[in-house]
Amino acid sequence: MTTLNNYEYYQQRINNFLTVQLDKLKVNDERLLAAMRYGLLIGGKRMRPYLAYTTGEALGADLHDIDAIAASIECIHAYSLIHDDLPAMDDDDLRRGQPTCHKAFDEATAILAGDSLQTLAFDIIANHKFSQNAQNKQVELIRQLINAAGYQGMCGGQALDLAATNSEVDIASLEKIHSLKTGALLQASVLMAAECVVDIKAEHKAALAEFSQHIGLAYQVQDDIIDITSTEEQLGKPAGSDVAANKSTYPALLGLQAAKDKAENLFQQALQALATLPYNTQSLADFATFIVKRNH
Repeated sequence: MTTLNNYEYYQQRINNFLTVQLDKLKVNDERLLAAMRYGLLIGGKRMRPYLAYTTGEALGADLHDIDAIAASIECIHAYSLIHDDLPAMDDDDLRRGQPTCHKAFDEATAILAGDSLQTLAFDIIANHKFSQNAQNKQVELIRQLINAAGYQGMCGGQALDLAATNSEVDIASLEKIHSLKTGALLQASVLMAAECVVDIKAEHKAALAEFSQHIGLAYQVQDDIIDITSTEEQLGKPAGSDVAANKSTYPALLGLQAAKDKAENLFQQALQALATLPYNTQSLADFATFIVKRNH
């Protein structure tokens, strides 16, 4: 398994930053705040924050600026998981080896916890004290987060995913679902970090967009593979849950070996995009390797 450079440092950094953001909130309803903490802090690999930090480091951005980007994206991701697990959506009982938020609390509290984490994401971007280089980028960062998280991104992808349940979809439709549902936030992790870099060239942003697009889709292809090849202990949730829910997956449409080949092809395209950049992108290449080689 590929080792991610500075992974534990960035994981601890984002956990500390998120904890501070929650601690700063004036307590209104203690149970709701507890549910927010539960959904945001009970675990998780922090892949999106790590990608933001690694991109920022590679491009020479101020990591203080990346703190806000990483935190806002992780808040959006956490809220989406809380809502995805609800009975009206995927109806899951376990997340990261723990009871899902609506099981640990109740459905109404889980819905409100997700809503609150979503708004916290924008609160963080709007009120963070960015460096002088990035101060004038806050509106653009909010715009990018909206596009990645809302109807044009993650939420739209989730709606398409729900609509495709119990239906047969073709590969093009499946790629559209996952480029929105999973890929949009991963791409935002890269492009929002790049937005904080002074005088970055348009062609370099385009290469980073291409890299993140390929790796975002590879992430989902590998997730589909893992869902049928890993154990419940490795996943922290029931194995084969996508198959049980009658969802379209890459192994179901292509076969397991062809799905693995697709992940490898996306990986190679991501590396080719990185090769055009005049930065030290080894950590980003390692991230891409990790994505397609992981087993949980």
